[in-house]
Amino acid sequence: MDQGRTEASSSHTGIRIGLSAVIIALRDREAVVLTTHAPDGAPALPFGPFDPGRDRTFELALRDFVAAQTGFPLGFVEQLYTFGDLGRDAPRATPGPDRAREISVGYLALTADAAEGASFGASAGFDASGRDAAWTPIFHVFPWEDWRRGRPPVMERLIPALTAWAVDDAARKGRIDALFALTPGARWNEERVLDRYELLYEAGLVEESARDNGRPAPAPLGDLSMTSDHRRILATGVARLRSKLKYRPVLFDLTPATFTLSALQAAAEAVAGLSLHKQNFRRGVERTGLVQPTGVFTSDTGGRPAELFRHVRPEPGDGGAFGLSLPGQR
Repeated sequence: MDQGRTEASSSHTGIRIGLSAVIIALRDREAVVLTTHAPDGAPALPFGPFDPGRDRTFELALRDFVAAQTGFPLGFVEQLYTFGDLGRDAPRATPGPDRAREISVGYLALTADAAEGASFGASAGFDASGRDAAWTPIFHVFPWEDWRRGRPPVMERLIPALTAWAVDDAARKGRIDALFALTPGARWNEERVLDRYELLYEAGLVEESARDNGRPAPAPLGDLSMTSDHRRILATGVARLRSKLKYRPVLFDLTPATFTLSALQAAAEAVAGLSLHKQNFRRGVERTGLVQPTGVFTSDTGGRPAELFRHVRPEPGDGGAFGLSLPGQR
């Protein structure tokens, strides 16, 4: 059974429901996502079936199979989106005579516990407990999203390929210019992760597009493809997280109990894929009132001892937005 999905309450409807989890953490100052492997061996998000005869809610089913597959207990989760567009080959239809249409419900989860359990790296496989789980750097999946050190090297191959695809098509050219900030003075919008992936899919520049449409694989861009529609689901999760940074204190769900301001900035940069102005970032953090000095200093930074801070949760009823500004240097 493809993707481990099961039939919905009425098999004659031809619909099967699966649940996918985008579990994001920080490890070695990189944003990482918890991955497993699909039956075909391709990298996958933790995924599993929803059985309406057994599972009381989507979320409880999600928690059960993520723990079973990866050994990782989920904390806070929120629903992302329901994926099941007509006319799109992924999520793939299930094999067999019915070719049931797939409906995939995606969830986003954040954790500060990436140091536990699973191994690290796109090539990592089973952890010490024998479970199939690894923390995979998100920028291995979307290398064009990492602007922390300037223009990503992958753009030197990606933009000419997109330009060739858009020849004599003004609408395509306009989308490329807008999404990849090609016009002089244009601002890179870090939140449009899904739009950029969808454009590359449409242009046939990612392996999933070739696979779903029976075409030869495109020239490699150094990106990591995923099974079924999982890269699309991951793009949706990353875009949601980047957006939430600005109006909710979600960054603190990825950090340990105490942290330096440099580590907090590195965390924000790892999620946003941007290089941030140090002084402006610190002033912005201080204005929010979301951090408090502990009076404890650490020398783990390799330089001068740096003070540790902790997150201060807003008082109930405070209202307003409590996100962090992202003062980019570019």
